[in-house]
Amino acid sequence: MPQDPFDWIDDRRARLESAGLLRSLRPRAAGSDAVDLAGNDYLGLTRHEEVTAAAGEAARRWGAGATGSRLVTGSTQLHAQLEEELAAFCGAESALVFSSGYAANLAAVTALTGPPGGGAPSLLVSDEANHASLIDGCRLSRAERAVVPHADPDAVAKTLAAHDGPALAVTDSVFSVDGDAAPLPALAAACRAHGAALLVDDAHGLGVLGDGGRGAVQAAGLAGAGDVVATVTLSKSLGSQGGAVLGPARVVEHLVSTARTFIFDTGLAPAAAGGALAALEVLRREPWRAARVRAVAAELHGTLTAAGLTAARPDAAVVSVHAPSPGAAVRWAADCRAAGLLVGCFRPPSVPDGISRLRLTARADLSDAQVARAVETILATAPEGA
Repeated sequence: MPQDPFDWIDDRRARLESAGLLRSLRPRAAGSDAVDLAGNDYLGLTRHEEVTAAAGEAARRWGAGATGSRLVTGSTQLHAQLEEELAAFCGAESALVFSSGYAANLAAVTALTGPPGGGAPSLLVSDEANHASLIDGCRLSRAERAVVPHADPDAVAKTLAAHDGPALAVTDSVFSVDGDAAPLPALAAACRAHGAALLVDDAHGLGVLGDGGRGAVQAAGLAGAGDVVATVTLSKSLGSQGGAVLGPARVVEHLVSTARTFIFDTGLAPAAAGGALAALEVLRREPWRAARVRAVAAELHGTLTAAGLTAARPDAAVVSVHAPSPGAAVRWAADCRAAGLLVGCFRPPSVPDGISRLRLTARADLSDAQVARAVETILATAPEGA
């Protein structure tokens, strides 16, 4: 009798479970009063009445879905307005909206590189701690790939110096595991010294860093630079869904004609575009939200480390707290959830250094009492060895 072709999945599941790495879905209930330090709603705009009203109005006017790719029927006036407003807010010449931040990163990396001899950059220099979407983009590109040590501009410069021809360096602006910021000015200098372009994933910088939340690229003085391209997500600080590429107009025009995740993917739903546009307007009007989320992150870090836990110092909204093992991290997160606190749980392979963590995401709309309650819960449920 032939072997079941999916028997190997059972073996893989057993190994994952034994290592404490098995994952499962937990549907989130509406109207929960739990304190949420697990989601990425950094500015507290996902349920903001202006944002939800704009999303609802967009759905009523344009429909539940975009109906097609951006090049067919998937572009609406909302998409065009969102692109214009995003570019203006971040100081870029142009912007292009995608259905997700993941799709935006795949587009930027693959469309801005190519195989040797094709004219496009044929070398990708990637930080070893980059997000999975950048890593996948590098794998899908036909360019030579070089992975360099984390946040090391000298390693980038050395790699570029050894390459003969155009190159593209790629980095997160704020790394999603530990919340540390990339040295963008030094990376840009290394790239310019060797004629390379720089691609920055600013998913965790937009809305948190820079003047009024204009992002890490703006904070580094690189906004509008002709040799710098940024990607952002609309699902974190802007409380919606989707992504965008920001940069020189000729780069955006190139992506429209060549980026597969733009050409072949259904456009961003109008409700998401409308919600993101409203959230951007709230951020323009209330720039205090960017400063508040950084203050909450600093308070979480300072209080937890003072109590003896090991936590990475946050440069933006993410606070990473070390756990003694994958299993301990899962149990710690579950105990927090039972006590009314939602926290993220990062384990291999999501962490590049193999250290399991609780991942806390600060929010601008948390009260001082909620922050104190979160700290109390984390400390009360901390496992031995944390």
